[in-house]
Amino acid sequence: MSIFPRRVLVGAISSLALAAMSPALAQDATSHASHEAPGGLAPLPAPKGAKVEILSPRDGDTVGREVTVKFGISGIALKPAGDATPGSGHHHLLIDVDKLPPLDLPIPADANHRHYGKAQTQDTIELTPGTHTLQLDLGDARHVQFDPPIVSPRITIHVK
Repeated sequence: MSIFPRRVLVGAISSLALAAMSPALAQDATSHASHEAPGGLAPLPAPKGAKVEILSPRDGDTVGREVTVKFGISGIALKPAGDATPGSGHHHLLIDVDKLPPLDLPIPADANHRHYGKAQTQDTIELTPGTHTLQLDLGDARHVQFDPPIVSPRITIHVK
C-alpha cells in the first residue's frame, strides 16, 4: 500500500505522460495535480454578481467541425491558474458534460473538461458531427469551482 493517495499518484503519472507530449500541457497538469488533497478542498465563496457566459456560438447554432468558442466574464477578475488574487478565476469549458464536478475537488482535466489556465477568453475546438453541449465553469487558482458554482447556461450546438 502506498503512502500517497491514488489520485495524487494518477495525477503525477498523467503529468509525466503529458510532459513527454507537450511541456505546456504538462505544466498546467502538474499545477492541477499538485492542488489535490486527500480530504478534498474547501471551495471559495463566489463573488456576488459574478457570471460567465458563452458569447459564441449561440444556443441552437449549426457549426462546422472547428468551432471558435468565445468566453464572457463579469463581476470577477480573470487571472491565470495559480494566481490566488481574491475575487478571480479562470475558465474551464465543459463539453458534453451533464453533471458538474464535485465542489471539493479540482475540475477534471480531460477531453470533456478543457482548462484555460492562462486566462484565455476563447478557443477553437474540433468536434465530431452531431449534437453537442457546451458550458463554462469558472475555477479558482486551484482549479476548484466556487460555491455556488459560477457557470454559464449550457448551450446545445449542432456540428455538420
